[in-house]
Amino acid sequence: MTSVDADLTAADVAWNIDTILPEGKDVDDLFDEAERLADGLTELRGRVATLDATELAAAMRTMAEIGDLSARGGYHCMLAFSTDTTDPARGAAMASMQERSTAVGTKLIFFDLEWAAADDDHVASIIDDPQLDFCRHHLENMRLTRPHLLSEAEETVLAEKAQTGGAAWVRLFDELTSAIEVDLPEDLGGEGQALDQALSMLSHNDREVRQTVAEAVTKGLEPGLRTRAYVYNTLLLDKSIDDRMRGFDTWISSRNLGNEASDESVQALVDAVVSNYDIPQRWYSLKAKVLGVDKLSDFDRMASVAADDKPIGWAEATNIVRDAYASFSPELAEVVGRFIDENWIDAPVRPGKRGGAFAAPVTPDHHPYVLLNWAGKSRDVATLAHELGHGVHFYLAREQSIFHQGTPITLAETASVFGETVTSNRLLSMIDDPNERFSLLASTLEDSIATVFRQVAMNRFEDSCHVARREEGELSVERFGDLWAASQEAMLGDSVEITEGYKTWWSYIPHFMGTPGYVYAYAYGQLLALSVYARYEEEGDAFVPAYLDLLRAGGSKNPEELGKIVNCDLSDPTFWDNGLKIVDAQLTAAEEAAKAAGRL
Repeated sequence: MTSVDADLTAADVAWNIDTILPEGKDVDDLFDEAERLADGLTELRGRVATLDATELAAAMRTMAEIGDLSARGGYHCMLAFSTDTTDPARGAAMASMQERSTAVGTKLIFFDLEWAAADDDHVASIIDDPQLDFCRHHLENMRLTRPHLLSEAEETVLAEKAQTGGAAWVRLFDELTSAIEVDLPEDLGGEGQALDQALSMLSHNDREVRQTVAEAVTKGLEPGLRTRAYVYNTLLLDKSIDDRMRGFDTWISSRNLGNEASDESVQALVDAVVSNYDIPQRWYSLKAKVLGVDKLSDFDRMASVAADDKPIGWAEATNIVRDAYASFSPELAEVVGRFIDENWIDAPVRPGKRGGAFAAPVTPDHHPYVLLNWAGKSRDVATLAHELGHGVHFYLAREQSIFHQGTPITLAETASVFGETVTSNRLLSMIDDPNERFSLLASTLEDSIATVFRQVAMNRFEDSCHVARREEGELSVERFGDLWAASQEAMLGDSVEITEGYKTWWSYIPHFMGTPGYVYAYAYGQLLALSVYARYEEEGDAFVPAYLDLLRAGGSKNPEELGKIVNCDLSDPTFWDNGLKIVDAQLTAAEEAAKAAGRL
């Protein structure tokens, strides 16, 4: 492979995960120590609800140490498995890690239950003690779960059985989808292409190529379709049983509780987005005119409108992202540089590698990692900026304890979307050519549509699946397909034709399996990030310290309190409308740019 080819495919961009494990230690050593510490905490059984602040702080520091050990062992196995899900040894290591992690967790179930059941007056008398600063918000959140907790014996059984229940089915789904191959014509790459590689080709500027790729993807999804449908049916039933036992009102209620969001506020977000489905419909109607077709088909939605969609190499892409982050904050740019320069990223597409992209925090005492599937497309630059946003968020929040490094998923997308927006706007400021400006504006708008409207449409698909599974019983492949098509048609209206083959494309999306209810958080985070970015536009450099304070705060406060750091009122019913107005303004700007570029 030439150096040019290596740059276009990011072939040499691989992470070094060995630093996760302390020198001379392996994963089993870490879990041995975690179990020893957990055994020591069992001496508190029966007394957790009456501990004073000093005793509780000491116990929580031990909990933090256990969490660090378990996270290091867990992430080392997970990151290794993500880069090759077909390796039996890595799969076995994942299974062993999950078993050992569960064993540690079951020893400590009593602690959470006793704390949740503690007398309100006693909790009030100690919770504000400065000794508990590092874990206060976590302790307060644990109290919120009290109505939905079961007995210690029941919680132990559920935790133990999860290894052969939901977690096992999710792992099976990951292995099944990672093994999907797409057979393309020789001039498009040939047989045995990775699914992510094939999907990236849907941005091709030749419609016949897009259609060919879409048909090949549909064919590639066929062999294991019934098995993946069975996996989803099983996970839907598993969740319905769990929700019934814990007394949750709806399928989404447990997710909302974990996100520190009320069912009502989440529904308000969904309703606001659905009521603005005319925005994606206007865009796709405009895009059809730009592409010179009467009406888009589903395989046209990701088509590039760039006049020259040249491949982008790794070096150029990383320079773009470094420059964009530096234009906002030298401190953030320095952290971004460390990800790029110090082997914290795994980028190339490989056989057996998990699809998509993610960032992993590991622990506050170690740096995060980013996984990509780099295809050298302009969209990949946005994905790089996005995942590095997650990465710098995790990195800056390391000063929080392991209890507060991460945020509720409703805020988890804020830094990533903000990073994407900074990158796009930085590029826009450097472009004079009308066609290039339209292409970039279109890309920015499509990101917003994909993150806000498409994710809410997927939320509507999830909602219909969970409700139907509980009311109708096991769902057929055809039923899943009809529900998927209905959710997409509601968003797209008459602007896009849904082909028959597209009805199976729900079956490779991991969020539905592993993190039910997650997807609306993308819309939440996107609209929040756009509103935060609007503050930056209003205040300029004076805004930067507040934004960095938001990132450093991690999850140490609830979402409304975190929003106040950057002067955003998440309790305001019009908050979502304000974010949607920004997306509408992006559409107007793209429409005007298309005219200026002579594309209509």
